[in-house]
Amino acid sequence: MSLSISSADQVRATASRLDSRLLIDGLLVAAQSGRAFEVRHPATGELVAKAADAGVADVEAAVASAVRAQPAWAALPARERGKRLIAASQLLGAHADELAMLIALESGKALRTECRPEAANVADVLQFFGGLASELKGETVPLHSKVLAYTVREPIGVVAAVLPWNVPLMLMAVKIAPALAAGNAVIVKSAEETPLAVLRAAELLNEVLPKGVLNVLSGDGPGCGAPLVAHPQVGKVTFTGSVETGRLIYGAAAAKLVPVTLELGGKSPMLVMADADLDQAIEGAVVGMRFTRQGQSCTAASRMLVHRSLHDAFVVRLKARVDRLLIGDPLDERTDVGAIISRPQFDKVLGYIELGRNVPGAVAHDCCSLPADARFADGLFVRPVIFTGLDNRSRLAREEIFGPVTCVIPFDTEEEALAMANDSDFGLAASVWTRDLATALRAVDALQAGFVQVNQAQVAGPNISYGGFKQSGLGKELTLESMLEHFTRSKSVLINFI
Repeated sequence: MSLSISSADQVRATASRLDSRLLIDGLLVAAQSGRAFEVRHPATGELVAKAADAGVADVEAAVASAVRAQPAWAALPARERGKRLIAASQLLGAHADELAMLIALESGKALRTECRPEAANVADVLQFFGGLASELKGETVPLHSKVLAYTVREPIGVVAAVLPWNVPLMLMAVKIAPALAAGNAVIVKSAEETPLAVLRAAELLNEVLPKGVLNVLSGDGPGCGAPLVAHPQVGKVTFTGSVETGRLIYGAAAAKLVPVTLELGGKSPMLVMADADLDQAIEGAVVGMRFTRQGQSCTAASRMLVHRSLHDAFVVRLKARVDRLLIGDPLDERTDVGAIISRPQFDKVLGYIELGRNVPGAVAHDCCSLPADARFADGLFVRPVIFTGLDNRSRLAREEIFGPVTCVIPFDTEEEALAMANDSDFGLAASVWTRDLATALRAVDALQAGFVQVNQAQVAGPNISYGGFKQSGLGKELTLESMLEHFTRSKSVLINFI
């Protein structure tokens, strides 16, 4: 059944209240230029709300607010900051369904399969780092009997967190929770496609955080993101998004000599060995490819390398399993798969599918059915496609599509599979499917990826180090170590008693 009328009205009323607003110094305000841009529901094209189009003046106001607020926030005992984050976790948990519905409206993701889990994970991340705040400690150094030598951890100051559109609320939490726990103030720059849930979550967070500690801007990259990253008082940038934008951010940060964390995408291989449990591997392929997120995930298993002895059966069974997924209204509880985020991304995905269809020998196995309801005639829905007959040199096997498109490629030997898996510019995630421990351990050792799983393909969560190699980015997230390395600086202190 669909979302109740009262709930749908309530969430749209929230979106209307947030229309054309930024969050600066604890207040919802319009962009100083007065400009705003539209946020539309990908499933129908309906206008959900407008988002404030922030510019340089708004960046200056947000940075000034953060600079004012940060010293007092840093001066709070670390455990007190942690308690505030835990209280924020509980508050967001109480509003999880509202946030989930906002995500569904602006992103087109299915409420049941994607948006509710995302909203729940946000509260979990805040609670996790709230508990870790008291671990912000240095070390004593055995230097000399008459010299006390030790290190202390200090916050960096003002952090810019630049978000993507695919899991905006979860990745906001991943970035702001450790930064805030460490004593920094944060300015979030939301994605143009998904500003509303981020803004609402930040509004709730400001009920338990001092004003100015967390500010939110929305706008495009050149007008808002670039001046924020380049601002001389921003001492750290954390970004998730495309390789191209990541390089620009890295260059701007390098000009100031400030640290960055970059998570930039992937082309993740799934290796199905000859002895794999086929039932388990099929379910893992559906989860790993993130079909319920329309394949819009940087860890999506978009290269499925399958032993030749299993290849044909794997394709038949995978198609049958994906065919059972229901594409439809993101707000309908029955829906498994929603809509693509935007018209440009929709066109990009269709372009890759057409490219694959035109490769001699390639076969496109189209899955599921598009919604029949006339309300969704203009919706950005794409049927999942499983390609066979392509090799690892194909553009579809090498480039990040960010859509429900995967390639199933056969291999004959373990060495061949590992060579193909590593023959990529990316190195974010990988999975191996085998019943043999020795095979699994050899693959784990050989795979050039920062996040490797055996016989599962789950998303990363708190306390699991997450980040990639090669073009997939720099740095790790989601752990105590990442909080210490990326959101604090170490100071060495020597006290001579003579």
